[in-house]
Amino acid sequence: MKTITLILSLAATTIIPGRAQTAPETTIPEKDLQAVAPKVVAWRRDFHQHPELSNREFRTSAIVAEHLKKLGMDVQQGIAHTGVVGILKGGKPGPFIALRADMDALPVTEQVDLPFASKETAEYRGEQVGVMHACGHDAHTAILMGAAEVFAKNRDKLPGTLMFIFQPAEEGAPEGEQGGAELMLAEGLFKQHKPDAIFGLHITSSAPSGVALLHSGPAMASVDSFTVTVKGQQVHGSSPWKGVDPIVTAAQIINGIQTIVSRRVDLTKAPAVVSFGAIKGGIRSNIIPDQVEMVGTIRNFDEGIRTQIHNEIRLTAEKIAEANHASADVNIRIWYPVTVNDPELTRQMKPTLEKVFGKDKVIDPGLITGAEDFSFFAREVPGMYFFMGVTPPDRDYKTAPTNHSPKFYVDESALQNGVKAFVQLVEDYAHTNNSNNAGKTL
Repeated sequence: MKTITLILSLAATTIIPGRAQTAPETTIPEKDLQAVAPKVVAWRRDFHQHPELSNREFRTSAIVAEHLKKLGMDVQQGIAHTGVVGILKGGKPGPFIALRADMDALPVTEQVDLPFASKETAEYRGEQVGVMHACGHDAHTAILMGAAEVFAKNRDKLPGTLMFIFQPAEEGAPEGEQGGAELMLAEGLFKQHKPDAIFGLHITSSAPSGVALLHSGPAMASVDSFTVTVKGQQVHGSSPWKGVDPIVTAAQIINGIQTIVSRRVDLTKAPAVVSFGAIKGGIRSNIIPDQVEMVGTIRNFDEGIRTQIHNEIRLTAEKIAEANHASADVNIRIWYPVTVNDPELTRQMKPTLEKVFGKDKVIDPGLITGAEDFSFFAREVPGMYFFMGVTPPDRDYKTAPTNHSPKFYVDESALQNGVKAFVQLVEDYAHTNNSNNAGKTL
């Protein structure tokens, strides 16, 4: 999930933190759900101890592929570099449903005292960094592996066909590379067989264990990154008038760009955020450098506003630089579109989550300014994406370290909720939509 901080507002709802709910009614035997629970925890711990960065998920994808093959699935490897896709044909006619999990970790050095804490390091942007599953993708992968095993054991009862998508590079491909959901689709993931619906989940420390978060319609923001390179003329700091100061110019550009959202965007249509994350220029106190580089992120929920912000950033940076006798090169990298939960699918499947988590524990969090490349899948077919809390009852979810933190912590007892949710979503969707797919096979 591409986000610096995930903020979820639960203030309007009274929540009693709890563990997994009593298993909902399902044709899947409860013993099969219980049998896979310790395996999910073991897989998650293994992946957590051996995290891999985006497009480098070699070990993870090999374990996933071997697991799916042992379950008797048709397995495709190497899609979008390290992606794995498994196809399971059920014993009864029915819809074609996709389930998705992401596999990549982050360049974060872990600070959680666990026996399976990550000690891994890797090179990222030319630097040696720690690597950690600080966003929970290890849990997502383990949950989907567990759901795959449950369905494989009950293949004869399964109506329709399932596609298990294990996706690399959700956090973004390295500079100069392509990856993630967009590349999987470009390489033909949905060309031969297009699902009727797709479901995905994400764990979050911003909610208690036993709680699910679901918002209909635009749910997570689009995300783009931008770089502004300000070029001046290097000169001694004692006589700035003899050169062109890119630092002062950069400061004015930052202030100018910060007014785009507050003064140029109609925020009654949709929220937007523009944030700077880094600024670099110069090396000595008495040398005005010839160049300053700034990088930042753009988040919003409307494609028209998205385009407007891009145009305003270019205009603001270039004109302020020109007024200071400098120049500004603006590069905007398009990342992920808005993640939209199909309203009809969400309305139809919300009761399913209520069966798994409890009716009072499926909460609408409102808009989330984090971003997800699940959005590419959801542009192709109706999609539904939800969050599930993983902060244990003895901790305050409001102050728990967030996703992407080196102290991100997962209550593993909550993971079984994810397996049950995937199983119940498939069963309920197939039951509700089977009349439209009678006799449908691949």
